[in-house]
Amino acid sequence: QVQLVESGGGLVQAGGSMRLSCAASGRTFRNYAMGWFRQAPGKERDFVAGISYSGGTTYYADSVKGRFTISRDNAKNMVNLQMNSLKPEDTAVYYCAASAEITMARERYNFWGQGTQVTVSS
Repeated sequence: QVQLVESGGGLVQAGGSMRLSCAASGRTFRNYAMGWFRQAPGKERDFVAGISYSGGTTYYADSVKGRFTISRDNAKNMVNLQMNSLKPEDTAVYYCAASAEITMARERYNFWGQGTQVTVSS
């Protein structure tokens, strides 16, 4: 079991930056690949970024490549999402999630945080 709690959301102007963090409970954190998803009003929850168990492999949605960076610290049970050059279309609730496998498929993630709102103003 892994419990996840996101933090760091808020309001930012277009072109700005924001860093999201996700704190995980449990001693098995390093056994999970981690991902960030986002859901805008009226839309599906979409994959944003993922990172492998050790952090050696990262992968991104095309819409955020070059702007977002995912990282993890297994000693602190943390995963972060650094978001730069933010756009209004990045506005969404962002969710941290854990999966037993390295995947972008939402249905393969077993544990989810409660989400944190990110709003990018134009």
